[in-house]
Amino acid sequence: MKIYFAADHAGFDLKAKLMAFVSDRSTAATPFDVRDCGAFAYDPADDYPDIIARAGAALAADAAQGIESRAIVLGASGQGEAMVMNRFKGVRCALYYGEPDRAQTDASGKELDMLSSTRAHNDANALSLGARFLSEDAAKSAVERWLGIPFSGGERHLRRVRKIDRLAGWSRIGFA
Repeated sequence: MKIYFAADHAGFDLKAKLMAFVSDRSTAATPFDVRDCGAFAYDPADDYPDIIARAGAALAADAAQGIESRAIVLGASGQGEAMVMNRFKGVRCALYYGEPDRAQTDASGKELDMLSSTRAHNDANALSLGARFLSEDAAKSAVERWLGIPFSGGERHLRRVRKIDRLAGWSRIGFA
């Protein structure tokens, strides 16, 4: 599976560590083809939309061809990076900046794991990490968990993902 990485200056160092971490976990049974979409050099004045859009465009192109790929993008909070990624047709980017201080439960009291839900229920194919909110170990743990969680494929979840993708059809953006 291809995994695209992109980060601005705020996530630059952590991106390199996560790329190596994911590459080290590649096996014959679970091969990871790690791709760096930038930034390729540390520049404190860079603009995250320019960099993150490269990962979004690559992931969208794969999605259009039915190629299962993922993207992991990083920025200070991860908020803007998720917004950029979600502009691309076929990209469903979830935001993560750490475990909650208390257990999260739904209205019935069932405990939830938001990171797992992004994959199992929403088939998120991109993960945006808030680099200034996560330690290196926490980021590695989140990436490892997220990459290992399959989409449930349940009818209601599949129906909802298809509706999300149809809504996104208007927002396809081309970048040079």
